[in-house]
Amino acid sequence: MRVAEDLLGTYQHMIDALTLTPGPRGIFDVTVNGELIFSKHASGRHARPDEVLELFKAIIGPEVRAYGT
Repeated sequence: MRVAEDLLGTYQHMIDALTLTPGPRGIFDVTVNGELIFSKHASGRHARPDEVLELFKAIIGPEVRAYGT
């Protein structure tokens, strides 16, 4: 799953828990460290490419570097 690969590949050093929750009627939630990052049900749409990664970056702040850099 690309969302998990993007988040863990880029910010594994900042993530203690990553939960992808699929459900009936198109529910798909992404929770990182207990915080809901994206909800398809709440937004009424699929995440755009790289949207979840960008949302996580906004939460942790620009001073946090990607893993391995």
